[in-house]
Amino acid sequence: MPETMRAVEISQPGGPEVLKLAERPVPALKSDEVLIAVKAAGVNRPDCLQRQGAYPPPAGASDIPGLEVAGEIVALGDGVTRWSVGDRVCALVTGGGYAERCSAHQDSVLPVPDGFSMEEAAALPETYFTVWHNVFQRGGLQEGETFLVHGGTSGIGTTAIQLAKAFGATVFATAGSDKKCRACFEFGADHAINYRDEDFVQAVRTLTDGKGVNVILDMVGGDYIGRNYDAAAIEGRVVQIAFLNGRKAEADFSKLMMKRLFHTGSTLRARDSGFKGKLAAELKEKVWPLLTSRRVAPVMDSVIPFADVVEAHRRMEGSSHIGKIVLKISD
Repeated sequence: MPETMRAVEISQPGGPEVLKLAERPVPALKSDEVLIAVKAAGVNRPDCLQRQGAYPPPAGASDIPGLEVAGEIVALGDGVTRWSVGDRVCALVTGGGYAERCSAHQDSVLPVPDGFSMEEAAALPETYFTVWHNVFQRGGLQEGETFLVHGGTSGIGTTAIQLAKAFGATVFATAGSDKKCRACFEFGADHAINYRDEDFVQAVRTLTDGKGVNVILDMVGGDYIGRNYDAAAIEGRVVQIAFLNGRKAEADFSKLMMKRLFHTGSTLRARDSGFKGKLAAELKEKVWPLLTSRRVAPVMDSVIPFADVVEAHRRMEGSSHIGKIVLKISD
């Protein structure tokens, strides 16, 4: 087992250029952790926020960015019972993903679905954990209901569209161009709204005969908060997972009362291993069979070499991508 590894460091808060390759010690394992030889790692918005100094890792987590990995288990903590050396896995981690070795709690690890490449597997954990918890657990989306996701061509958006459709919802998505709207249809959306050309509130109300939608997944925030209240149906559920347009907004909260709305939100990174383990178990039971059959699958925007991590972050922040950006760490 090597004592050191290549990893990405954030040299100082700033733009993509502050990401630097460096030598780091291989993580020491706790009793309930596995060590993964990382083949690929997903790139996500929280990584960019961490790089900017706006999203520090939780206490005890690695300062190396990266929240999801895929690879092969090469070592086990003393208390690990669920996995073996040599298993092909993907994992949700609290940090440390942009490295040749990454530790993960055994309960946050899932098998690579049959037929999936390591790059595809690395695109799964962050978005599938997030969508399952927020859309289906917190939002309570049910078969036959209507669902709206903002940012339909993001990693979260492409996952939410596919899962909501697979579980019997009518799916609405917003996107910022006609090209991206066409992509939303390809992923399974029933309706795609170009928010640059149309008012999504009016479009939703027209398409639902004035009823509005049952569940909204929002990563935009800002003035979308009040507009989501207008687009929501009676007893609608709005789930907040990010604030790309700002954390503060004016909204008419009487609509919460008059429509009996439920507005909730969550973050996943700081949740404890027990919570994430329960999420992983539900995903393995209810979603992994859909992945194995390719009824749902990650939408891959690009696979970028490890040494070009700066370019990966530039692509993420340029917002031209459709689907997941993945770093290829090793063969």
